[in-house]
Order: sequence, then structure tokens, then C-alpha cells
Amino acid sequence: MKRRIFIKTSAGATLGGLSMAAFGCTGDQPAKAAARKLDHIGLQLYTVRDLMAADFEGTLEQVAAAGYDQVEFAGYFDHSANNVKDLVARLGLTAPSAHIPLSAMSGDALKTAIEQAVTIGHKYIVLAWLPEDQRGSLNLYKQHAALLNRAGEACKAAGIHMAYHNHDFEFISTEGQFPYDILLSSTDPDLVAMELDLYWITKGGQDPLVYFKRHPGRFHLCHVKDMDDAGEITNVGQGHIDFAKIFAHAEQAGLQYYFVENDHPTDALADIGVSYAYLNDLTF
Repeated sequence: MKRRIFIKTSAGATLGGLSMAAFGCTGDQPAKAAARKLDHIGLQLYTVRDLMAADFEGTLEQVAAAGYDQVEFAGYFDHSANNVKDLVARLGLTAPSAHIPLSAMSGDALKTAIEQAVTIGHKYIVLAWLPEDQRGSLNLYKQHAALLNRAGEACKAAGIHMAYHNHDFEFISTEGQFPYDILLSSTDPDLVAMELDLYWITKGGQDPLVYFKRHPGRFHLCHVKDMDDAGEITNVGQGHIDFAKIFAHAEQAGLQYYFVENDHPTDALADIGVSYAYLNDLTF
């Protein structure tokens, strides 16, 4: 009787070990997480701005045909919000966000931007950049942070979010601090999210992962563009930024939206195709 119990117990242990081994897991080694892929790949339409100006509808059709299912607007090229909404829906796209200039961050201009966003279905409006004359001091950046908070309150009341998109100038030491750190610390996380441009933060000599750890959950959106050996923008996958390593920390960062961008494409439609193909195959 004891021998039968021993054999049964031993067999069970062996089968249990085989079962765990089949999933790459042993008693002293945790299972490795399954590889992930991006659920959605978006395009910042600034990349195809010249084509949009010439043929707004046709360019969006080609963006959708290239495989993208999300777009981020950088102007509507005199098209009404309702027209944009209908076109995006017809093409099977969604438009989670849109860039706006500093001049649209208050008053009637902000009201219009929010109304357009709500009509089209944007979840975010994003301050695209700061003109050079608006980068002079930390006090000026604190004023911009206060402006972002006020705009964030107006956005929240309308059911959308405010966000800020960086370049590299926010990582130039000013009065002993990085302006980007001032923007992060002086804005309310409940009102202002960050759209992290992965090229520009790298160009600025900083590591996205350090910022993810320091400010978890703040980076709801990102721009995905690569850096070549000369430090210039290139198509995603043709440079040396390790996107798999960055995206593996998406949960910590708070990342939900990924937008390919190339500020100066050689052949816009061909270039967005190259970037899409790389990201569509990427696992992390």
C-alpha cells in the first residue's frame, strides 16, 4: 500500500514538473512573459502634411491603406470637424489626438479646439511645441505649466485630456534644471499628460526609461521615430533607438497611443510604409 502511494505521488510530481517545463517554468524559475505586439499603430499626420494640403481625403485613404488604424492630426486644412469625423469613420480610422499651437491654448481659440476635438472624437489635444521666444527661463516654463493646467481643466470639463509634446530644447539645462522637469513637476497629473517624443528625448541626451521610472503613468502617448548615426531622424527600424526595450515598459509609463512621425520624410508615403512594417513585426 505504501509503495503504491509512493509511486502515485512520484508520478504526479513528475507530471507536474513536465507540465511546468512545458510552459517554460520550474519551481525556482518564474515563467517568462509572452512576447507582446502593438495593438494599434498610429501616424502623426504632420509627416504627410504636404500631401494633406494637396489632397486631404486621398492622403488619409493612403494612410489607412498603409495599415495605420489611428491618426493624430496637425491641422484640419480648412475641413470642418463634422467632415473630418465622417471621413475618419468611413476609412476605419480613429483619431485619438490632435496637435494645437500655443496660440490656441486659451480664450476662444481653446474653446474652438475643444469643440472640434469633441466632435471628431479626439481624446487628447496636445500642445505641439513652444516657439523659441517662449523658452527663455524657468519662470517662463512655470507660466506654461500653469497654462497647461488651466487648459487641462477646460479639457476635463469637456471629457477630454490636455497633453504636452516635447522636443530636445526642454532638455537643455536652464538655471541648473531641465525645463522638462519643471513642466512635469508643475503640472497636475490629473489634468496634463505627456506625449513623449522618443527621438527628441534621445536627441536631448536623456533616457526615456529614467523618466518612466521617475514619473510613472504620466506618458499616455508617444511619437515613434528613429535616430540615424548622424543623429538625424530616420524611418523607424532604420536607426539605433531600441523601441522594444522602451515599449516593454509601456505599463509603467502609462503608454496607450503610439504615433509614427518623420519630420522631414524623403518620400512620405514610402517612408510611413517602412515604419509601419517594422512596428507591425516588432515584439517586446
